[in-house]
Amino acid sequence: MKTKSFLPAALTPARTPVPTTAWTAALATALAVTLGLGAAPAQAHAPAGDPRISTAFALPGGKVYPEGIATDPRTRTVYVGSYADGTVYRARPGRPEAEVFLPSGTDGRRTANGLRVDALGRLWVTDSTAGVAVYDTADGSRLAHFEVARGAGAPAHFINDLALTPDGTAYLTDSVRGVIYRVTPEQLAHGSGALTEAYDLSAALRPRPAGGFSLNGIAVDRTGRYLLTVDMPEGDLYRVDLRTGAVRRVDLGGGDLKAADGLDLSPDGTLRVAHNATNTLTRWQVCADGTRARLTRTITDPSLQIPTTLAHTPGRTLVVRSQFDKGGPMSPDSGTPTTFTVAAVRGL
Repeated sequence: MKTKSFLPAALTPARTPVPTTAWTAALATALAVTLGLGAAPAQAHAPAGDPRISTAFALPGGKVYPEGIATDPRTRTVYVGSYADGTVYRARPGRPEAEVFLPSGTDGRRTANGLRVDALGRLWVTDSTAGVAVYDTADGSRLAHFEVARGAGAPAHFINDLALTPDGTAYLTDSVRGVIYRVTPEQLAHGSGALTEAYDLSAALRPRPAGGFSLNGIAVDRTGRYLLTVDMPEGDLYRVDLRTGAVRRVDLGGGDLKAADGLDLSPDGTLRVAHNATNTLTRWQVCADGTRARLTRTITDPSLQIPTTLAHTPGRTLVVRSQFDKGGPMSPDSGTPTTFTVAAVRGL
């Protein structure tokens, strides 16, 4: 897939959330579809209020609706993006609350879906309405940006999540078109340009309504041989061979990834998945060539508050609690969110 928030009252611009009605409706429909679907078959369920689920830090603001997360292993800093208005937050180690790093509307950014920090410490942020931008984590300056074609005659799009290969190439999912875009280190060196299509998965995906969502989270294996990406409504996981371009459905051993949003693939082949609408986290063991995956753990708990994505760090997994069902894109007219937080989950 794949995913900015409102600022504290004193900093909030006089504007409403800017994702277009069409895309907000599309996201709401995709998430709503998953409400009636189970996550992958469970092997072990954590009871409600499981003590392994705690709060890592809070996010300031009343209508944040966070979606993306990225960690910088060099500094242990965590970045979180808001779907609502494009704000990017920075959480420093040991601090109970994050701070605004990139304010809403920076460089025209409307949303902050997918986030990643690369090996050189640069922060990549996708905007579902436009493309991806790259920022210097030292001072917040924009280093590069890549955008899809927009305007009359341009195909509909929803840039969702991204992954980075060991050589620094970025791959991004488009949830509406069912394609994966690519930004190479050579393109990045030029600073800006068009977001170009690398792989079209539309023929491999199960049929869906016109304009419906498909691809969401994306991850890459440690050797850079293949990508894994999930079809959220259908629960299928796809493998894309980066040498040949071949696309195949991963054998999940009878399980599925329905409602799956963010993916995190560790070097040892452990795949961790956030299933948003079912308040579920799963852990899978992916075989060496990425063609099969086996479910090894399931945690379902309402305290996850619609988890959209996750980032595994030593000793814990950080999970974004989106609260999309509390007046957010999943259910705009119902519910009132509590304080927005990122959870720390142990044992996943």
